[in-house]
Amino acid sequence: MKILPILVLMSGLSYVAHARAVEPRDLLEVADFSGPVVSPNGKLVAFRVEQASVERNTYDAFWYVQDADGASLPHRIGEGGAVLRDYVGDSLPATVVWSPDNRWIYYRAMIDGKLDVWRAAVDGSGAEPITHDAADVRDFALGKDGRVLRYSVGATREEVRSAEQAEYDHGIHIDATVPVGQELFRSSYVGGRMATQRFSDKGWSDGDAPLLSGVPDRWMEIDLATGARRVVAGPDVPAAPSLAPGKFGVAGDPWKSVRDPHGGRTAWLTRVGDGKGQMYRPDVLLSALPGGHARRAITCESEWCTGKAITGIQWRPGHDEVLFTVTDPRLGLAQSIFRWNVETGKVRLVVEAKGLINGGRDPASECGVSAKALVCVTAEADRPPRLERVDLESGQRRVLFDPNEALAMDMAKVPVRLLRWKDKQGRWFTGQFYPARRSGTGAAPLFITYYSCPGFVRGGLGDEWPLVSLAQAGISALCINRRPGYTMDAVARYGEGLAAVESVIDLLAGQGEVDRARVGMGGLSFGSEVTMWTVMKSDVLAAASVASPVMSPLYYLMRSLKGKKTFLDGLHDMWGLGSPSETPERWKVLSPVFNLDSIRAPILMQTPEQEYVYGLDYEIPLIREHRADLYVFPNESHQKFQPKHKLAVYERNLDWFRFWLQGYEDPAPSKRARYMRWRVMREHTQERRSATGLRGSRLGMVSYPVLDHAQVEDAHERMVAGW
Repeated sequence: MKILPILVLMSGLSYVAHARAVEPRDLLEVADFSGPVVSPNGKLVAFRVEQASVERNTYDAFWYVQDADGASLPHRIGEGGAVLRDYVGDSLPATVVWSPDNRWIYYRAMIDGKLDVWRAAVDGSGAEPITHDAADVRDFALGKDGRVLRYSVGATREEVRSAEQAEYDHGIHIDATVPVGQELFRSSYVGGRMATQRFSDKGWSDGDAPLLSGVPDRWMEIDLATGARRVVAGPDVPAAPSLAPGKFGVAGDPWKSVRDPHGGRTAWLTRVGDGKGQMYRPDVLLSALPGGHARRAITCESEWCTGKAITGIQWRPGHDEVLFTVTDPRLGLAQSIFRWNVETGKVRLVVEAKGLINGGRDPASECGVSAKALVCVTAEADRPPRLERVDLESGQRRVLFDPNEALAMDMAKVPVRLLRWKDKQGRWFTGQFYPARRSGTGAAPLFITYYSCPGFVRGGLGDEWPLVSLAQAGISALCINRRPGYTMDAVARYGEGLAAVESVIDLLAGQGEVDRARVGMGGLSFGSEVTMWTVMKSDVLAAASVASPVMSPLYYLMRSLKGKKTFLDGLHDMWGLGSPSETPERWKVLSPVFNLDSIRAPILMQTPEQEYVYGLDYEIPLIREHRADLYVFPNESHQKFQPKHKLAVYERNLDWFRFWLQGYEDPAPSKRARYMRWRVMREHTQERRSATGLRGSRLGMVSYPVLDHAQVEDAHERMVAGW
């Protein structure tokens, strides 16, 4: 599916109103925005659109420019190249810099295996690489009023490949930097190519980096008029805002800061409040230095910025105002944007949305900003991303570009709603609920994923479970937002997740919406941990699906070589674990390895090649006993990103939960082998439950109906038509 010109033309056609089922591929091929940046004169906005191509197993990315007032359609001015990703697999935010005369945009692009700074003419007359360096560009900036380009590089591409080959030829020395348990030679995509990886030495959460990534930056400067280049000491750009605002009287732990590029003023977000038992303090303080020579900061004291979940700040060009974004956990991570006048102290609401209104999929992304307006990416649970202009005075919204309009029409017929509920301890939870359209009188099965559900949810964090497709197949789906903060005690942390799951099942089953005997659950990363905890510690699940391995002695063994600072300290702080011999009782509580007998729900494991080995000490016993099915995806990192892999994951998860919660089997010949395995798993699950009984009273004896294919398909068609 092409982005332009097809989708632009589609926006001008009348849409035939019919209920078309939203397929997993529709969710995968959503067009996403990144990096809306307004030109210096405020008249234009540049942004990148990226979209999956299943056929080519890649992503198309292009840069566009459009009138910021929406007077014209966007026009494509340059290729974005291979989508760059961080070590967990997330798409990196696209960075674009405008020339002072509003005629050009500059951006990094990986094209033909080279990561250069490119320059594209705003009028669409052409784009070209500027740097032509033997090494990939790490960072760049314009200087001297746009007359020079400064950029940084590290080791050359040839030096990196030679170092990789030398290791291959002579053997790889295993030390604290080597990701033991992964493929060691060119094991995953880094910078658009298969590359050898190494652990960074910065801390627990820092992941893999390319070989020779530790080579220091080397800065170069290019005269844009003559093409002459020279080595420079560093970029001639304003220094980063101070992350030590305490010297200006600001309380709390530094978190975010932003400098007014024209006035020398700085705004901060700091974390405040009692953070006992938490990784971070729970509240956010907004403050600012009102002038470049001011000695003391002022604090926003309005009710609009006190006790609020502020997640972003920007200076409004040419004004004494800080624009700040609130991402409200009580409203399912819906966002609002306010403007705070640092001279008068007044705060005014600019806009509030039912979902995200920022610069991309990440709630921390920022809108493009001019003196008059914001240009934001908006997305809601039932509304895929589009680009909108928001007037800063009136709050009026205007759609600029909507490449997902056809999908939005289909989603408009899906009855998504925000759920809010309390557990037995009075803790609030929220989630996006996709009810199944029931063709009969019985309650529907339920699927739950747990972690984070901002904007257009698709498949939960990591995009693995097609929520809308599940609902249209007759299984209600719920994406639960974890509570704000990060509880340091792992048992309490997982307990919050289990409480959210149990309490919402009670709520929905009590209302007759779902069948508590047919509940499934899935998650990635922390969501996988909570899913496995729910499987081990309760009987509320009939089936589960995980995308990541969880804590095990084998994981400890393989990662322990990283050492105390970068692994062992984090293991102790966040899980209370030492080695299995040092803290055996804690391991018995937390790890599936020591809780195999308590696992009664069948588990589908779809994990990346870089991680699956960490859980083999519990994965293999479960597989041998027909209690788990494991699929591993080559060359994938923490979050799978290759389109063919993601589509396979979506479709297999849909088949898995339809099998266990509805007794349905897809008659496609290519799927016969998987259903044969799953039938064996079902027989062993029923035998195990009959032999051992259940610990609680939630499920009783689960009955797995085997439905006639024609009956199920007929019911499915009626459900879709009902939408």
